[in-house]
Amino acid sequence: MEKRKRLNVRAYVSIGMLSSIAYLLMLLNFPLPFFPNFLFVDFSDIPALIAALVFGPLAGILVEFLKNVLNYIATGSQTGVPVGHIANFIAGIVFVLPTLFVYNRLKTRKGMTLALVAGTAIMAVVMSILNYVVILPAYTLLMGFPDMRNLVVPAILPFNILKGVMMSIIFMLLFIRMQAWINKFSTVKGA
Repeated sequence: MEKRKRLNVRAYVSIGMLSSIAYLLMLLNFPLPFFPNFLFVDFSDIPALIAALVFGPLAGILVEFLKNVLNYIATGSQTGVPVGHIANFIAGIVFVLPTLFVYNRLKTRKGMTLALVAGTAIMAVVMSILNYVVILPAYTLLMGFPDMRNLVVPAILPFNILKGVMMSIIFMLLFIRMQAWINKFSTVKGA
């Protein structure tokens, strides 16, 4: 019983620490040339992916949620409603969870590569659909922007693919160094 409590405390402290790191990485966002100026790349999904690999899917979701709440409290939103933060939360989840589930089936470096490709592809497709149906219309409604749904295929889809590839490359560099550690602690699944 005592050991189980320690593992839960370790998981919660780790999730809090990874959420803080994700929040700081979210602040270091930057635009990419040739894409609309409202699309920014950040690497804040990497700590969420680490949390999910070590502690399970709920931990990854919590890191995504907490980093967006922290960012919304600190920076606010131009719309008054956290449309961008909700979009970031969903994008993170649809990147992290498929990556986790594919990796849990394969458990190798090649498996992680395939998992990251799957996560990137699923994120790009789901976010394109959500941008067309919900997110861009919300910005049109709340900010008075013209209808921007025509940007989904030429801008948002390739942007999310490129963002996923960039995150995957950086994560693979970390994963190569951390694979033994992640596999050692992934038996915890306490969160």
